Amino acid sequence: MRRQQDIALPNLPWQHSPTTLLSYLVLAERGSMTVLMLRPPVAADYTAIAAWIPDALACARWAGPQLEYPFDAGELPQLLQVKRGASYVLCKSQADRFGFGQYRLRQPGVVHLCRIIVAPEARGNGLGKVLCRLLIDEARSATAAQAVTLRVYRDNAAAYAIYSGLGFVPVEAESDAEVLMMKMTLKSPF
Repeated sequence: MRRQQDIALPNLPWQHSPTTLLSYLVLAERGSMTVLMLRPPVAADYTAIAAWIPDALACARWAGPQLEYPFDAGELPQLLQVKRGASYVLCKSQADRFGFGQYRLRQPGVVHLCRIIVAPEARGNGLGKVLCRLLIDEARSATAAQAVTLRVYRDNAAAYAIYSGLGFVPVEAESDAEVLMMKMTLKSPF
């Protein structure tokens, strides 16, 4: 996959149905346009996502200690279920899958992004930033959130750079020696 650069978001309507495409982002790639979107995951997505997790350490860093490795890909929909939130796959068609992420309502007005992962073969192409942007937009649309939080391992420089570039700032009071809490206050859409 070639490196891609963001350009303006199109003004497209939000659609809220598990069978429709939910979000859009247009990317420029050497003069051509690619539309990436979020959609709810299906069974085949969970099988692919399971293959992106090579070992117990990668699993813990992605999904936290509550998801034990090894796990059955067929059980991932239940194992990854989020209360007061949603799961999405980053794709450009129903068959594609470039990433996965979730959000959950942390408290009124604040959503938390979690379990963000980009397919190993798609890393280094700016798709982590695209995935996060689309998750933030979807979470905001669905919950009217005014702020977004997430956690990142302090030694994950690539993820930290993505989150900082999006406007997240560290919240040391909610962090520990290994994991950094980050927060972004959303600007009013008006």
